[in-house]
Amino acid sequence: MSEELTTAELFDAIGTRYEEAFGHRPVVDAAVRELIEVLPPSARVLDIGSGTGRPAAAELAAAGHRVTGIDVSGEMLRIAREQVPGAEFVRADVREWETAPGTWDAVCAFFSFVQLSRAETEQVLGRIAGWLAPGGRFALVTVPADIEDVPIEFLGHSIRVTSFSADALADRVRAAGFEVTGTRAERFAPGKPGAEPEEHLLISARKPG
Repeated sequence: MSEELTTAELFDAIGTRYEEAFGHRPVVDAAVRELIEVLPPSARVLDIGSGTGRPAAAELAAAGHRVTGIDVSGEMLRIAREQVPGAEFVRADVREWETAPGTWDAVCAFFSFVQLSRAETEQVLGRIAGWLAPGGRFALVTVPADIEDVPIEFLGHSIRVTSFSADALADRVRAAGFEVTGTRAERFAPGKPGAEPEEHLLISARKPG
């Protein structure tokens, strides 16, 4: 394996290749459509790990919502600002970023937690619940698997990943204070030669109130 990179270094190096390989994921498209259908006009939406800004921030902003994306990669933020001028993008680590409680109508996190530890994921889920307004929506997409700190090759780079099984992750979403309103799983084949198909899981949730 090549030398392992931090999350910021990884996505700085990958840049637009990420969108080329993973830009058309059905569960992400479904999650964004679902948010657009249920959110009030001009909703405040936080996109955690916003990447290149597409499709999530782009489609939510085009639907008239006030979108803020946060990401640790300066290169991803540069691309996102260029591609989605109608949204705001901030360089930040979700484990440390602060925002006022109860001010977001929706939060989406699409493949944003796989390089966090399980304890960090649980802490971040609790932080998200605090950031959402009562009745706010949460859309989480990940690769479900009962793995912890496993080394893998990802688009030519070495990283370590952690995840939960589908049921275990849904349990942790509930434990953070959410009502799980639905789940959806699909097999996805990345648009990259040699990349293995993987399962994607969407957990849709709502903060009671």
